[in-house]
Amino acid sequence: MANNNNNSKTQFDNMKYEIAKEIGVNLKQGYNGDLTAREAGKVGGNIVKKVFQSYTGNSYPTEKLNDTSR
Repeated sequence: MANNNNNSKTQFDNMKYEIAKEIGVNLKQGYNGDLTAREAGKVGGNIVKKVFQSYTGNSYPTEKLNDTSR
């Protein structure tokens, strides 16, 4: 039986770099410690949205501006 771990990691890396490029974050292979927390968060947040959408087929719920219900 083939090990899918490498394939999954490759797919995840491809998605990560694709999203970073789409949102204008200069993500390099290897060390990315020079990214700001905001840039890293934008990449991570967009990964979550994309995975959510692929599993559910729905848009990721977004917070409305001026929502004080929390």
